[in-house]
Amino acid sequence: MMRTYKYRLYPNRRQQALLDSQLTLCREFYNAALQERIESYKTTGKGVSRYDQQRQIKEIRQIRPEFQDLYFAVMTQVLIRLDKAFKAFFRRIRHGEKPGFPRFKGRNRFNSLVFDKGVYRMEGGRLILGKVGGVKVNLHRLLPADCKTCVVKKVCGVWYASIVCEVPTQPLPIINKAVGIDVGLENFAVLSDGTEVSNPRFYKKAQKHQRMCQRRVARRIKGSHRRRKAVLLLAKAGEHVRNQRRDFQHKLSHSLIAKYDTIAVEDLNVKGLAGGMLAKSVHDVGWAAFISMLTYKAESAGRRLIAVLASGTSQTCVCGASVPKQLSDRMHVCPQCGISITRDHMSAKVILQRALNTLSGENVDEVMSCVA
Repeated sequence: MMRTYKYRLYPNRRQQALLDSQLTLCREFYNAALQERIESYKTTGKGVSRYDQQRQIKEIRQIRPEFQDLYFAVMTQVLIRLDKAFKAFFRRIRHGEKPGFPRFKGRNRFNSLVFDKGVYRMEGGRLILGKVGGVKVNLHRLLPADCKTCVVKKVCGVWYASIVCEVPTQPLPIINKAVGIDVGLENFAVLSDGTEVSNPRFYKKAQKHQRMCQRRVARRIKGSHRRRKAVLLLAKAGEHVRNQRRDFQHKLSHSLIAKYDTIAVEDLNVKGLAGGMLAKSVHDVGWAAFISMLTYKAESAGRRLIAVLASGTSQTCVCGASVPKQLSDRMHVCPQCGISITRDHMSAKVILQRALNTLSGENVDEVMSCVA
């Protein structure tokens, strides 16, 4: 399976200048390629393919000698990025979604370079990048041998390298335990065994500081150096919240994968929920990212992740009885079997029950006895 290994880079001043220069050239090349496609559509009604534009790179490097500071493969990756943007645009049109035509990239909207295999290598604790040299890297974990592409990205003035590698799966020992997870806003998650994981609400706690940073930006004169510094501080405040959320979700997903063989979750329409009246809280909790982490970690560890139908999980009981509730009703009291537990706990049990019912060729009663 493919995994991405992310490392912090520490380029010196000369290397930072070279990386910034390459970003500027790639952004200019992207905008020029986009302009060519737009003009081709207007004049001929047909677009220019990525391969047609790729054949022009040699001529461009002769006319514009500064583009010789970029490897041919790096410029090709820019065209691949533009081609993906157009394919996504036409896909959204076919599906009746908001089109979102590819846009020209401003100075702060192009912050990554892609290096193919052979243009970079890891050597002696340094990342050797073509036309840049050996950049010091915080190699906090070993890099697998089979590496593919390397994406060098600038985030809030800090450089990172994300290296895509092909690694074998590493199955964990069999535990014979299953769990259902009900995600929510009051608690981040409630497990079918009754464990409650509190919602950290990182964004809500950081709002006061972010408002101060935003007011600082508003007081600065547009285009001034002090405004750019204030914008950077605001961006760093947002990045800190994202890092906190990502760290929390990585630790929780790792512990769940280590404890259970089968994990059941709801197949939620997170995009739809994020557009409702609770949009801020839904974005803060980050369900989609958490489920994504569970998915690839389960695949890597040989675990099983099952997404079940989300409708009705809070309105039914494990005995099969219908127990309608309002959103304000936080307790589940079944009139048929008499069970009385919290609403989220029962939802987690129903989620697990639905997941076990979908398994074929397994003794569900035996698995349930392991869970109990």
